[in-house]
Amino acid sequence: MTERDLTGYGARPPHPWWPGNARVAVQFVLNIEEGGESCMLNGDTASEAYLHELPGRPPRMDERDLSVESMYEYGSRVGVWRILRLFSERNLPLTAFAVGRALELNPEIGQALVAAGHEVAGHGYRWLDYRYIPENEERRHIHQTFAIIERICGSRPVGWYTGRVSPSTRRLLREMDELLYSSDAYNDDLPYWLEGSPQLLIIPYTLVNNDARYLLPNGFSSGNDFFQSLKDAFDLLWQEGGHCPKMMSVGLHGRISGHPARAMALARFLDYVQNHDRVWICRREEIARHWLAKYQSGMR
Repeated sequence: MTERDLTGYGARPPHPWWPGNARVAVQFVLNIEEGGESCMLNGDTASEAYLHELPGRPPRMDERDLSVESMYEYGSRVGVWRILRLFSERNLPLTAFAVGRALELNPEIGQALVAAGHEVAGHGYRWLDYRYIPENEERRHIHQTFAIIERICGSRPVGWYTGRVSPSTRRLLREMDELLYSSDAYNDDLPYWLEGSPQLLIIPYTLVNNDARYLLPNGFSSGNDFFQSLKDAFDLLWQEGGHCPKMMSVGLHGRISGHPARAMALARFLDYVQNHDRVWICRREEIARHWLAKYQSGMR
């Protein structure tokens, strides 16, 4: 417990002074994972068992699961393009958490993200649980992903989110000089500094305002559920923002929110947010650079 911080900002969070005196910073993340999941074609011994339309389906050992592969393929073939179109029509930015292997297999997605002005952050080389992956291999995967994003997207990422981290992940990320932030945390509504050498800026992510909940047994059963949950979160943060502005993250996946009915819920929420004043819809990199300018270090 001595390594945990259960206090955070407590009752005295800092005022972020978002651009335009915004009451809330809204940040959309599009996870690019399709093709990087567990699959025999990637040299794995089991099929993917996580975040697909058949929750609870056990992985197939030493055998392909063609149905699961096909569900993932929907994201890269159709879903990602539908979501990008929704953002393009509204001239809105997002941050992509991009798995290196997914970009290798479909570089057009990375190129489209850059052409639209979106941020591409690292999301591991594979969409796997890194808990049992050896440290040297994880380090190699981090460097490999930085290189892939630079080659396909034209510049190296300044942000990172592994998702299923290992005990070594944060320490390995500190080795990357160009990194501005990590999002492997879910414990705040504002960025904060993680002590160490060097300090690491944490921009927390969310598994609550996240379309992954469509695929959980106790999750969203329809787009209306997703929209209402996002709306309620936004409404409270916007109200609080009159005296204490915060940040709202929204997590999206092409293979989830890219389906038509779910995409409609996303479109409704985008329009709802845009109908409010004093809202900063931004990329994660912009939040990081803003926080660095306001609070260089030492903020709990």
